[in-house]
Parts: sequence; C-alpha cells; structure tokens
Amino acid sequence: MAEWLYEAGIGEARAALVEGDTITMARIEPDTIGPLVGTVALARLADITIKGREGRVTIEGGGEALLSPLPAGITQGARLSVEIIREAIPEPGRAKLARCAPSDSPPATGSDLLTRITATGHPVRQCRAHEGDHLEAAGWSEILEEASSGEIGFAGGALRMTPAPAMTLFDVDGSGPLEPLAIAAAHAVAAAILRHDIGGSIGIDFPTLAGKAARQAVAAAIDAALPLPFERTAMNGFGFLQIVRPRTRASLPERLRADSAGAEARAVLRMIERIPPPAPRHHIVSRRVADLLTLRSDWREELARRTGVEPIFETRQK
Repeated sequence: MAEWLYEAGIGEARAALVEGDTITMARIEPDTIGPLVGTVALARLADITIKGREGRVTIEGGGEALLSPLPAGITQGARLSVEIIREAIPEPGRAKLARCAPSDSPPATGSDLLTRITATGHPVRQCRAHEGDHLEAAGWSEILEEASSGEIGFAGGALRMTPAPAMTLFDVDGSGPLEPLAIAAAHAVAAAILRHDIGGSIGIDFPTLAGKAARQAVAAAIDAALPLPFERTAMNGFGFLQIVRPRTRASLPERLRADSAGAEARAVLRMIERIPPPAPRHHIVSRRVADLLTLRSDWREELARRTGVEPIFETRQK
C-alpha cells in the first residue's frame, strides 16, 4: 500500500509517497517560499503593471504578488483582500512573483505540505531524526540527485530533464527500435512529471518516428500514464510533443536548482540532526553553506534545540 513519509526538517518540510520500494512523488516545501496557495490576506496595490488588467500588490505579513483581474476602478495604493492562486516560482537570477486574485473570503492561511499530503487519503508516517532513515532507504538522495542533474534512466534509454523559464524540457535518448524506445520514454516522462511535481508547459523531444500510427501510439502512452488534468498536442513529424498541466507551485527541480546553496545547507542540517548522541559541536561545511548558516540564525538555533549542542560551522583551510 502506498504511504507518505514526512519529515518536518530544519528550513524545509519534505515528503515522499512510497509504493513498494519506489518513491513515486517527492515534495519539498522550504520556509522561504512566501504565501502558500489558498492564503487569503489583505494587500495594497503597489502599482498597475498592465492597465485595467494586472497589478502588483504587497501582502500584509510579507511578500508580493501579481494581481489579476484588477477590480474595476481600483487605484494605486488601495487596499483589498486577495487569494494566492500560484506561489512564487524560483528562477536563477530572479523569481516569478506569486499570483493572486481578488477575494471576498475571510483571512486564511494556505494548506502546508503536511495538510496537502494528508488530504490525499494515503497514510502519513511522520519520520523522526532518532529513527531509522526511512526516506533514505526509499531512495531520497537518488531522487534529489535526479532533480538536480536532470539525468533520468529507464529501461533501454535515458531522459535529460531541463527546467527553463518557459517550459520544462525532456530529451529522449537510447538505442534499439525507435517506437518501443519512444513508448518506454513516454511512461518514464509521465512518472518523472508526477515524481517531481512538474506543472506548466512541458516539452518532450522524442526520436523522430515514421508514420502517424507510431506517433499516435506514443501519445496514447502519455494519456495512459499521466493522470488528468492535462492537455497535450499531437506528436509532430520531428518527434516533439507538448503537455500543459496546472501549475500552482514550483517543481522539485526548480526548487533545488534555483537555490542550490540553500538546498545543500538544509541537507547538511538533516545529516547533522541524524547523528546519534552525543552530537559533535564542530562541523566542516562548504564556504557557501557556512555563509548561509551565518545569516540563518533561526536554522542554527533550531539545530541546537534538536541536538542539545550549539553548532560551530567551519570551512576547510587550504
């Protein structure tokens, strides 16, 4: 039976849906993402970015979002209630602001990761640092490496996954007869989309297939393997197929790649937290992790609370 493994980590919550001995969904929710989907809060219209259609608001409690549609007659500086419909999307160099819409609902906080996985109906096992490492036993590190590198293997071939601002791209490579390779790749892509929570536009570059029937068979494999809702194009003569799925938050690859230092630091904290007592005080880390942990006193304090030892982070001297 499928089961969620959940950890309330330092700086992030993490969860994996495990079926048998395989992680079919992996989720990370950092503490830096801002208002969650479903949050209803007061906001102030900071400026109008597209006249009559869109504006930028500052949200009480912190954060900014793009507001659409604009209420009729609203002016810059006006206050209104808004609901977050898409969280901020991290990107290298800049981030896409969250998106919101006017709301008449009472103030509310959006559902966090634990609430969302509990609502799926699958049992949730809350994992503790003093227990065996259930996430790692299920392949957690391999999933994170897959998300960071984009290299995904499957029987007979491999995928290269590349998140880009406009879409996430999958390139299919392999040997052997092209139609079986493409059909196997379609199942592998569908599994990767679910595993890494990929939404928005998704492009797949399959091998070029001769004949309409072969291309339709690959499209049918996508339909069979990927749950609704989504829309897709037909595969064109060059082997390209596009999928569009709802996108309310960042994918796992986007989270890890846009803030690789933060991801590394949180992984280090997870490792330290799991060291059996007595916990060491001194820890050798990379320069960028040391610099980040210097800024995040809340992370250091939480680690000290959990381990009972005030940590000191050092970098190796050359």
